[in-house]
Amino acid sequence: MDRGRPLLEICVDDIAGVTAAVAGGADRIELCSALALGGLTPSVALAAHAAAVGIPVHAMVRPRSGDFIYDDQELAMMVNEIACLRMTGVAGIVVGVTLADGSPDPDALGRLRDAARDLQIVLHRAVDLAPDPVAAVRLAVELGYDHVLSSGGALTAPAGAPVLAAMAAEAGARLQVIAGGGVRADNVAALVAESGVGAIHASASIEAPWSDERIVRFGFATGSRKCTSIENVAALAMAVRSAAAPA
Repeated sequence: MDRGRPLLEICVDDIAGVTAAVAGGADRIELCSALALGGLTPSVALAAHAAAVGIPVHAMVRPRSGDFIYDDQELAMMVNEIACLRMTGVAGIVVGVTLADGSPDPDALGRLRDAARDLQIVLHRAVDLAPDPVAAVRLAVELGYDHVLSSGGALTAPAGAPVLAAMAAEAGARLQVIAGGGVRADNVAALVAESGVGAIHASASIEAPWSDERIVRFGFATGSRKCTSIENVAALAMAVRSAAAPA
């Protein structure tokens, strides 16, 4: 990767997505299951497959959909999931835990940092629920996190670009702020220029119908199928490579 431009991370939840991300020119994969729910922990088999494709893979550790307030049993399961994913050869782990007010939970996040050990660790978009995302970056640095994925507390990263800029300034060289949420080839250059982030996160997906219309009626899916698009990944990669390098 050219270090003079932002890194492109594509989030995927199946084997076809892994293949499309690599073929389209992604620098890194965020791997999960159930992207329609915001991403849950992927299977060990899928993680092992992704870890062998030749670019770094960060695996989501999220035991259920919904909020990010986890009890002791859920946290224990997350620690176990990290241990299982470590054995697959992934490069990093993606986590998020909050307190009732949306602030990052320092004790839980510290426990997960310890479980990750030498793996890279990312504080994901649960940080966008925090009353002060910039202070959340400061905490992530103190806890030894390597990345923070955020839309700047807004619904999309372009809308949150000013806050992302403040988060990136707070992070400095101590961790990498990844801008994610509503990122496309036609808005990524402006986002990078305004925020100065060092990495971009996107799904680069398209909607496609299921082969059998009964799939949704039987409850096997909740809506149309979202597929990672090689063309969308490639367009994003080209746009990111043309974007100004962060200061």
